Amino acid sequence: METSHIYPGAYTLNAYITIKGCSDAIEFYKKAFGAKEKGRLLMPDGSIGHAEIDIEGSLLMMADENIDWGNKSPSSIGGNPMTFGLYVKDVDVSFQKALDAGATSLMAVDDMFYGDRVGQVMDPFGYKWMIATHKEDISNEEMQRRFDKMVC
Repeated sequence: METSHIYPGAYTLNAYITIKGCSDAIEFYKKAFGAKEKGRLLMPDGSIGHAEIDIEGSLLMMADENIDWGNKSPSSIGGNPMTFGLYVKDVDVSFQKALDAGATSLMAVDDMFYGDRVGQVMDPFGYKWMIATHKEDISNEEMQRRFDKMVC
């Protein structure tokens, strides 16, 4: 019997984030994005050494900030250049749900030139989320034409 080289529930590429207040973050992700907690490993001090959640079939791994291990959260390093891209069935509903759970709006939901309806929020833990629903398939040529029209 052949065994897969990928951890069950994972994909070839998965995000692993560091959070100050990981337990609170898991609760936020449950309320905002319908996440399901798969499990957590606790450190002797009660902090989370490793946790996993599932959002719409995708694995997100996380841990509490641990300075001794060199793991710093966005709040400790003064920001975060990364954005999660989350596709959902109804971006308007999901965007509002994230705001109701405590996220901050960075970009109101709108139709984009590349065929998605998109809004962007910042979660209370310093991570940006681009929430989108795909509306229209567009060729690369048409996308470039629309982009050129937008930036010129």
